[in-house]
Amino acid sequence: MPSVRKCSRTGCLEPAVATLTYAYSDSTAVVGPLATASEPHSYDLCEAHALRLTAPRGWEVVRHEGEFAAPEPSSDELTALAEAVREAGRSDPPPAPEQPEATSGRRGHLRVLPGRA
Repeated sequence: MPSVRKCSRTGCLEPAVATLTYAYSDSTAVVGPLATASEPHSYDLCEAHALRLTAPRGWEVVRHEGEFAAPEPSSDELTALAEAVREAGRSDPPPAPEQPEATSGRRGHLRVLPGRA
């Protein structure tokens, strides 16, 4: 089963197998095996994009030696996938959260309006 995470490159739908991080202080781009969790300052890449990555002039690219392989799905990923499938298969929609009662008074520039059913 392929990884749930996809390549970060725009328009690429391939599964991610590598993670790109930058060490700005060293002017280095590091392409290594896929991180266990998605980080906000890193990028997930498919194998093609991981192998073709170039860096700006004056920067060094450090790559993982060996082949990139899609990681085995963890039990957390399988649980999340099972929950998503169960939720999609539900015939009755989940109950809507209760709306607060409308107030007739005005506070500042904001007002609460009653919801529509």
